[in-house]
Order: sequence, then structure tokens, then C-alpha cells
Amino acid sequence: MFYLRPLAAAVLMSASTTTFSQVTPESEPNSMEEVIVAGQFLYTDTVNALKTPTPILDVPQSLSLMSAADIRERGFNSIGEVIAYMPGVTSSQGEGHRDAVVFRGVRSTADFYIDGMRDDVQYYRPLYNLEQVEVLRGPNALLFGRGGTGGVLNRVTKKAVVDDAFTQAQMSIDSFGEVGGQIDHNVSLTDTMAFRVNAMVEELNNHRDFYEGDRRGFNPTLRIESGDSKVDLSYEYVDHQRFIDRGIPTGANGRPVEALEDVVFGDPKVNTTELEAHLWRAALQHTFSDTLKLNASAFYGDYDKLYQNFYASGYDQEGAPDEVTLDGYVDTTQRKNTILSANIVKEARLGNVGHTILSGVESISTSSDQDRYNTFWDTTQDDNETFSISRNLGIRGGVGVNALGVMATNDFGVDVNDHTEVEIDVTSFYIQDEMELSDAFRLVAGLRYDSFDINVLNRVAEDSRSRKDSEVSPRFGVVYKPQENISIYASYSESFLPRSGEQFANINGNNDKLAPNTFSNREVGFKYDFASGLSLTAAAFEIEQRSPQVADNDPATLDVIESEIEGFEIQVQGKVTEIWSVSAAYSALDGEQVKRSGKTGLTPRELPDSMFSLWNQFSLSSDLKVGVGLTHQSESFINNSNSAVLPSYTRVDASVSYRLSDATTLQLNVENLTDELYFPNAHSTHQATVGAPLNVRLAVNMQF
Repeated sequence: MFYLRPLAAAVLMSASTTTFSQVTPESEPNSMEEVIVAGQFLYTDTVNALKTPTPILDVPQSLSLMSAADIRERGFNSIGEVIAYMPGVTSSQGEGHRDAVVFRGVRSTADFYIDGMRDDVQYYRPLYNLEQVEVLRGPNALLFGRGGTGGVLNRVTKKAVVDDAFTQAQMSIDSFGEVGGQIDHNVSLTDTMAFRVNAMVEELNNHRDFYEGDRRGFNPTLRIESGDSKVDLSYEYVDHQRFIDRGIPTGANGRPVEALEDVVFGDPKVNTTELEAHLWRAALQHTFSDTLKLNASAFYGDYDKLYQNFYASGYDQEGAPDEVTLDGYVDTTQRKNTILSANIVKEARLGNVGHTILSGVESISTSSDQDRYNTFWDTTQDDNETFSISRNLGIRGGVGVNALGVMATNDFGVDVNDHTEVEIDVTSFYIQDEMELSDAFRLVAGLRYDSFDINVLNRVAEDSRSRKDSEVSPRFGVVYKPQENISIYASYSESFLPRSGEQFANINGNNDKLAPNTFSNREVGFKYDFASGLSLTAAAFEIEQRSPQVADNDPATLDVIESEIEGFEIQVQGKVTEIWSVSAAYSALDGEQVKRSGKTGLTPRELPDSMFSLWNQFSLSSDLKVGVGLTHQSESFINNSNSAVLPSYTRVDASVSYRLSDATTLQLNVENLTDELYFPNAHSTHQATVGAPLNVRLAVNMQF
């Protein structure tokens, strides 16, 4: 049942996702004239998710922001840590080598954007060069095109600042031995030109055996201002290597086997992921008049990715509790993305109606060469082999003694799973009108047209296939404002996903004949901005998925499979008093799988009934700040068969920062203060992530 009653009951306690964080010297010094207020507007003079100058209060959609200052104060170092404090979203394991976000119960590895441009390669995205992280929930095809079925995550990068000079740096170390450093340096070259460089280096470590890695990031940017135009040029280099850990098996009761919490089911020489990426971005902003503005962007990304691993694929706790079956593969991806986009924002008044019209075009060209080779053991002549369980499985470089005492050797060059070369061309047009019908009523309506053309060469079968999909995706919303600081909204939006999937694996079998999966989102919500700076919002939603499939009993016909996910979200953020700031979020989710025969009674995987987060920040003096927070997630199912369960958990975090001088601040962050054993996420039945025990991170923040 759609969550309308909880929403009505919560109207007086509802929450806005506004962060209300002013742009501070920790994010972009002396930029208030340029940026307005970063926590109140998604659109400023930087390119980001909404593309129009719409206050968050007037957006008929549930969304969340986290600023660079908040990320730094809480000691976050990954996308997964950021979204843990946002409603309606959680993280999936991502097989130990990529960001994977579950937006309202829909897992995604590709609905990521950087400055509004698609960033769909599977990797861990760094945070060192960000102004803020934006999460928009619900299908978003009008602004982003294909995908975005449960939501999207957009990273807004730091840009050079004209007429200012500053340097910020951070050095950190934690109790696991992980060491990191970042620097942010800005300088004005002339009255109209500035240069900024952000860089980071990390030597990775954690609580798990064999885990190690390193990550480097380098992002110089240039801003040129001339009259009514601004140009931002950027290059980013990312070099990342880390050990892949896919967690531990579940047992007879379907839960992670806690007795195996210290065992790493992998090979220290084999389990690794490596990424090298070169990202080029250019953006032009031109103001023709007070009511007409152009934004044009170009993006080119060149990615070279490898990951290879062994992982637990089978475990029988009752029949063979001392043995585990390992599977694995090596996977490589070489991808090049070229994206060109432009939009015009026109503000006009026709009669008594104000209009903000967004119209745009986007062109995407993707070339991807990807392959996967399965493990192949000489002892079994297939991809699975059984080993005795111990803290050290005794496998090195793909060679080890199996459970029968026989030396087993793996060869990644024998069993090819797939090898495809993909060319994709996407052309999109969109238009949206935000109409101010009166002081109290606003209406948003828009359409997007996408032409998605894919050509796939299956190297294994030497088979070439192609498919072209043309989809129109609508978006509608109405906002009622009984007073300036309150809004009540309702919205409807759609999105689609071609049958080649998020990562364009193939269109083999009947996939080249099937129409895309389609998704729709209905949402009602309430937002309230208090004069004190505290803001509340609530939203209730329903997502429906329609997926055409070949009928089991008649291949000449199609069945349409539907599934539903319903939910309710509430969030409060802002200043309670002069010394106390709070960020709290709660979400309730419910869903059921629907197949050809009807409802199955099964719950979709990775869909916790409830999630709750709370962060309190206290400014005890002008120099001393203390923070304490917690995240709670109820149990959820690891797989769609509901045979494996991820237990519920509550984790407590804390922080203390003290300003030694105007230039130096000491910061201490504590993760998992109560040292709880917990399992934050999983990928499949026998791959449950073991959460980190108590970890202390000390950082020195310097500003010049």
C-alpha cells in the first residue's frame, strides 16, 4: 500500500534535504557572490544536477546534498560513507572493486555523474576534489537519460576562483595504518583567469588480512572569465589499485557465519583491481541577459580497468563446515566516453504566468572493449575447486592444496566467459517548463527524447548484433506553497534501461529483440524551511518496473513482468541552536517481486524495512567542535530467493576537532565507537562484507 498515511501523519515533522551549509574557506573561499548559498540551491554558477536555478524548496522531488565541509568534518573517504547518512539509499558490496548504490531498493553501478555528465565505469570514486555530493531519488530520465531507475548520484567538482589565493592541505593516519594526504591550491593568474589544483595520495589499509592498496588523484582546473562568459577547463588523472575482498559465506541459518569473520576467501596475489583513468572536462557558461543563459559542456573519459579475484561460491555449514568452494574470474574493460551537451535556460513571463524553460541536447559516443575469463582448475577441469578453511587458505598466485590434499593450479587463460566490443551512440533532446502559476502554485512539465543505438561484436561467437531504441520520458510535478517557506508537492517521472544493461555486456539470445525495461515513480512530499535555519522534509513514493520477457511456454510471445517498491522518507537538517547542528534521516521501504505467475511473496534483495541515521555537531567554543552520530539498518535479504539474510546493525561514530591556530586544526574521527561486529552489505549469498571494528583516524588540516 502506498505510504500516504505515514506522510500525512508526519507533515508536522517532515524534513528538507537542504544542508544549509554556507560555502566556507574549507570548500571555496570568498565565493559567496558567485555561488549564492550552496546548501539552498542545486544550481549556481557551477554545472550540477538540476540545470535550472531552482531552490530546493521548489523542487518536486526528494533529494539530498552533502557539502565538502560536511564530508571533511565527518572524516568520510568514500561514496558509501556519504550515502550512509542519507535517506532511501544504501550501499551494495560492488564485489570489492566499485561503488554500488541501492537507490530506493534498485541497485546501480552506473547511475553516477560528475558535473552532470555520465560517469558509468565501475570504480571507487574519490572525494578529494568535490564541492558537494548530490543524490536525486526516483527515475530521472528527463535530465539524465537512460538508467537512473531508483535515482542518481552527481559529484560537483571544485573550480578555480578568480581574485583569490589560498592553499589547504590535510594529512591523516588511522589505527589500521592507512595514510593519506590532500592539497587544494588556488591562485589568480590575472584579473580574469585563475588556476586551481587538487591532488591526493592514499596508502590503503584496513582490518582484513592481505588488504592493501594505493590511490592517486590529480585534478588541475583553469577558469577564464570574459565579460558575460565563464569557461572552466579541467583534467583529472586517477590511478587506483587495491586488494579485492568479497567477504564471508552465509551458513545454515542464512546469516553470515561469524566464526569465519577473520577469514579472507581470496588470494593475496590474485585478488586485485587496477584502474587508470584520464578525464577531460570543459564547460562554458554564457549569460546573454538577466533572463537567458547558455551552458555547454564537453567530457572525454579514457578508462583502463582490471579486476581479478577468487571468492566463496559454495559453503555447506552442516555437511562440510571446514571446507569452502571457490570460484573466480579476471575481467578487463577499456572504455572511452565522449559526451557533448548544451542547454539554454530562458526565464519569461507570459500574462500572469512565469516560465523557466530548460531546453537542451546531448550526444554520447561510447566505445567499450570488455572481456571476462573464468577460473579453470587443473584438478576439476572447471571453474570451481574446494579448499580447507583456515585463516590463510594457502593459495598464492592461483596455486594451492585443495581439500583432498592435491595441488591445484588455476589458469585464467582457458575458459573465456565473454568478450564483447561495443559501440554506442546516443542522441537526446529535452525540454522542461517550470511554471509559476501564482504565488502559491508551481507546475513542472517536461519531455526527453533519447535515441539509443548499440552495436555489439561478440568475439567468442564472432556474432555481430545491433539494436536501436527510441524512448520518450516524461516528467510532471506540481508544487503548492501555502507560505514562502513551506511546499507540498506531487510528481510523476519515468526512465528506461536498454536490454544491454548498465554495462552493455551483450544483447545475445533474445535481448536484441526485447524492448527496454521501463520504470515509473509517483511521489508526494512536504518541505518546510524554518527561519532558524532548520529544514524538514518528507516524501512517500512508489516505483514500478515493467520488463518484457520471452514467455516460457511460447517463445513467440512476450510476458510483461512487473515489480513494485514503495517507501517513505523523512529528514531534518540544519541548526537547532547557535551551538547545535543536526542531520537526521529515516526511511521505510517495502517491495514484492512479481513474476509471470503473479506475486511471489518474496522481497527484493537489499531492501531493508527501515534505515535511520543521526549526526549531531556541537560547537562548544570557537575552537572546539564535537560530533556524534549513528547509522542503523534493519535486516534485509542478500539474494532474491530470500534464503540469505543480512542482519540488522547499529553503528556509532564520533568526531572531535580543535583549532590550534588560524592555520591549523586537529581532527579526530572514530568509526564504530562500540566496536560492533556487523555486516553492512553483500553481493550474493556467500559474499557478506565484514564491517570494520573500532577505527580511529587523526587528521591535521592546514590552511594558508
